[in-house]
Amino acid sequence: MRILMALLLCLGMLPLHAATEVLTFDNPEQERLYKGLTEELRCTVCQNQNIADSNADLATDLRRKTYKLVREGKSEQEILDYMSQRYGNFVLYNPPKTGGTLLLWIGPFIMLLFGLYLVARIVRRRRAAANPTSDQSADENLERARQLLRDADEDKS
Repeated sequence: MRILMALLLCLGMLPLHAATEVLTFDNPEQERLYKGLTEELRCTVCQNQNIADSNADLATDLRRKTYKLVREGKSEQEILDYMSQRYGNFVLYNPPKTGGTLLLWIGPFIMLLFGLYLVARIVRRRRAAANPTSDQSADENLERARQLLRDADEDKS
């Protein structure tokens, strides 16, 4: 009875065994190129995983296509161009510098500078409202103090 239960448990675990891809290359350079590309290309389903680490069906297809292109002798740039034409620049972890990506890189700094400008402006306004010591009010206060002293001198006489 124990043997039968052990066999059933082993049979139940068979689907858990993951299939691994066995790839053959003509030379070590092709293998290095393939590994580098699969780490550089982003899975568009997972979004923050490269296709080497993703188990998504699309990532599997992208790995197969990358393997095929490497075996055909395509260069790294040709493969990257093919993938970006087919899936957009999002598939690249290092997209080319264009107007859109430049805005993504510079935009946060512009927003930070704008925010600092607004904070400085608000702080200046609050300080000005709390300390109304402008030149005109200082002159008015001085004249009023003189007038009070004159009035006090006249009251004494």
